[in-house]
Amino acid sequence: MSRPRRFDLIVFDWDGTLFDSTGLIVRCIQAACADIGTPVPSDMQAAYVIGLGLMDALKHAVPDLPVERYPELGRRYRHHYTRWQHEIVLFDGTRQMLQALKARNHWLAVATGKSRHGLNEALDSAQLNAFFDSTRTADETASKPDPLMLQELMAELGADASRTLMVGDTTHDLQLAANAGVACVGVSYGAHPPEHLHRHAPLHLARSIAELHDWLQRHG
Repeated sequence: MSRPRRFDLIVFDWDGTLFDSTGLIVRCIQAACADIGTPVPSDMQAAYVIGLGLMDALKHAVPDLPVERYPELGRRYRHHYTRWQHEIVLFDGTRQMLQALKARNHWLAVATGKSRHGLNEALDSAQLNAFFDSTRTADETASKPDPLMLQELMAELGADASRTLMVGDTTHDLQLAANAGVACVGVSYGAHPPEHLHRHAPLHLARSIAELHDWLQRHG
């Protein structure tokens, strides 16, 4: 390479960052609420919780539901997500971006609020397993914004916090990065609006995968 890399490890959120799934997740949360007769959250309320572990997300989206009913709500969410997940696609340019980063010898990882089963299914469906050196999900470690996901990934791969970058579409992702003491880049095409992401002072706020790819090539 003609210059040193700034970051050895680049960690991506999944939903809303690499996978165009925000609209589907919102729809599934709303359908699950309708199924059990609880008030249906607005699009904004449902989108806000994307990136959290499922039970944490449902508790934030439907805070007045009796605690014993959250497992029922979770089952209805999974029912709808399984039914419609074939509609989800990668954002255009995702594969090319990951290929370019691997060619520069970055370690690549995923830190997601999905379950292990859900992430494995998504990686298999998108045929992206070969790009990632490690992954963490909310059901096998602490949910965002607890720093444990990033701490575990850095320890496993031998990356320093000063040379690790978190990329995500929600404030949960950017707060995760801050809690772990790593730099972050936000993307504004996912679940949370740009003005909310700006409050976390990301190094950059990308409006598309193409813009994210370009920034990572020049500054990553």
